[in-house]
Amino acid sequence: MKALRPGIEFMTILSLLIASTSLALAAATAPLIAELLVLTVAAILPRRASDKKNEKTDEVRTIPLPMAVIVPAHNEEALIGRCVRSILASRPRLAEVLVVAHNCSDNTALEAKNAGARVLVLNETSQSGKGCALHHGFSTAITEGVEAMLVMDADSVASANFIDAARSRFTAGAQAIQCRYEIETPNPTRRAQLMNLAFLGFNVIRPRGRERLGFSAGLFGNGFGMLRDVLEKIPYEARSTTEDLEYHLMLISAGIRVEFVNEAQVTSEAPTSAAGTTTQRARWEGGRLRMMKQWSPRLVGKVLCGQLRLMEPLLDLLGLPLAFEVGLLTIAFCLPVVWLRIYAAAALAVIAAHVMVAAAAGRDFWGAMRALLTVPLYVLWKLCMFRRIWRASRADTPWVRTSRDASV
Repeated sequence: MKALRPGIEFMTILSLLIASTSLALAAATAPLIAELLVLTVAAILPRRASDKKNEKTDEVRTIPLPMAVIVPAHNEEALIGRCVRSILASRPRLAEVLVVAHNCSDNTALEAKNAGARVLVLNETSQSGKGCALHHGFSTAITEGVEAMLVMDADSVASANFIDAARSRFTAGAQAIQCRYEIETPNPTRRAQLMNLAFLGFNVIRPRGRERLGFSAGLFGNGFGMLRDVLEKIPYEARSTTEDLEYHLMLISAGIRVEFVNEAQVTSEAPTSAAGTTTQRARWEGGRLRMMKQWSPRLVGKVLCGQLRLMEPLLDLLGLPLAFEVGLLTIAFCLPVVWLRIYAAAALAVIAAHVMVAAAAGRDFWGAMRALLTVPLYVLWKLCMFRRIWRASRADTPWVRTSRDASV
């Protein structure tokens, strides 16, 4: 057999390289595109009658259901009082506020007590992270006979119907819930507006779509809650930097669905400083990457064994951050492969539609549209963060509190 000429051999290798790269790009981006397509379409569909009925809370307010709102707090003296007062303003007689002052070196406990909360001081320097504080709060509430527990971050504000809406869902049969969770940024930069837009898509549009389709909405670390029976069956042992995602995976593996409460809301302030933003994004996305590595093989095995209800959580877990997705699809569109270019164009159109729907769900549609002009810089910033995200995905990564802006 004659040896290939150098030119022919080079072209053969190049073709194989392009073909393998094309398949890798399609495989890496397809889970998120499938997820966004299905959930975005579902989110804009008319609401079911049961969804509208769930927003009516008057008829269930008198049903006895001992509740507690647990607020994990680590050095949050500047914001904890505002948080507690907002909870108590939304039906103070129906739920007690328990603030877990976890390894605090400031006046968090005093400020929480002055605002009307009961404070649980937890000083265990060997145990850091939100998961430890939540486990302590849940254990205390269960011991005291509380039947339903909500969680709210110390830097957040609750809507006026927060307690009523949660009580309504629990008394209607929900085992676990996730309220609408949004962020706001005073004097936002373009990057902060893009982060808010991504937040709306992830925390509002996707769970709304899941709720319409009967899937589990997910847990986002703020504004969620469970019944006592759920916590006794599945103790809150999640300890990763994304303990909310970890615990949600435990719930869905046990067949427990989280309902989305779109009518009630918690709002937190997003960091605007570069340091605070970078720390927060690295922790979130690094934590998701760690969960992907740990849980994807388990979910794939369960799906192959016939548990098809876990297909949607698997697609969600395999989905890349939106900025990475856009970057990879742009590369795919530039490669000289016809089918890949068609796929990349269609996928980018799906992302564009998802972003438009998310912007429409926010408070400043045109501001979000103007912020989209800076997407290339945002994607570049996220790509530059990849090393930090990868480091944050390690199992031994400590939980790091997001630094607050000086103006707070």
